[in-house]
Amino acid sequence: MAEPEPMQGESHDGTPTITTVARLANVSIASASRALNGIRTSPETLARVTEAAEAIGYVPNAAARSLRSRRTGQIVFAMPDVGNPVYTTMVAAIQEATRESGRRLMLHSTGADSEDELATVRELRHRFADGLILATLNITEAHVEELRSAATPVVVIGRPGRELGVDVVRAYSRKGAGEAVRHLHAVGRRRIALVNGPQQTVPGSERRLGYFDGLRSCGLRRDDRLVEDASDFTVEPGRAAAARLLARARPDALLCANDLLAVGALATLHDAGLDVPGDVALVGMDNTPLSELVRPPLTTVDLGSAERARMAAELLLERIEGSEAEPRVVGVEPTLVVRASSAGHS
Repeated sequence: MAEPEPMQGESHDGTPTITTVARLANVSIASASRALNGIRTSPETLARVTEAAEAIGYVPNAAARSLRSRRTGQIVFAMPDVGNPVYTTMVAAIQEATRESGRRLMLHSTGADSEDELATVRELRHRFADGLILATLNITEAHVEELRSAATPVVVIGRPGRELGVDVVRAYSRKGAGEAVRHLHAVGRRRIALVNGPQQTVPGSERRLGYFDGLRSCGLRRDDRLVEDASDFTVEPGRAAAARLLARARPDALLCANDLLAVGALATLHDAGLDVPGDVALVGMDNTPLSELVRPPLTTVDLGSAERARMAAELLLERIEGSEAEPRVVGVEPTLVVRASSAGHS
């Protein structure tokens, strides 16, 4: 006897296909495919497609269906910028932990794009990995919603500011920035400026607050002419931001929100004929390998990048192995590493 033909939109084994999802959601197959694969689409379309897929138990392919009942042996580390030395350091620490557990590490650079980060979390429902470590510069309400419904364990490296329902590993960069300002004051600097990254990011907001904390604790007056925001936490924006600052003010010290910004600022100071540290003392943040390679070597705040990554990996592996403990927020205390760029006045 011949087997019955499958219903329209179903495969020959009777399982639903993307055509079924698209028809139920009343969208095109292309729109359904974009939504199911985490590609940017309208919130309304995403909601309709997701609801339809869940209603009929749609899974993209046979390989994905099999992952529902077994582990992949893979975890993902999604970071804002794979070229930033901070994340290079984190990759090495996570790699060590995953290797010891017998798992492979997959890397994804999000470009600090919130939509890309959200898509990465959503794609976990396809079970391409056993878990995700997400390093993010900004946590939105959409992040909170996606993280709370993630299909596999997720650990966030960042400062949450709210309950996420997942484990979080954070830095104390506000405290670190304050310590940097107090150090500069202790070596005789009084016009201490800040080159920050974008304020709308968590690091930008926290390091700006720490800078002002440090000024207050030293009895120094706030002067907004001494504060300049770069468009990104990278070298060229740091160079440009330092140039804008020098065009209107002459500090005797400069705190930069990370080492890449400080490298850019150092180039601007040299171009302006200013000596570091004679004319302007310079401090960065993150204690990346770059801080020891520039001349003069850079004083910087170590925010424990490797340790934070190691902690995130351990927390994730515990979740993958079935830990049902309440979500935790843990962190690493900052440490000031003093080098030649912030020596006292001669």
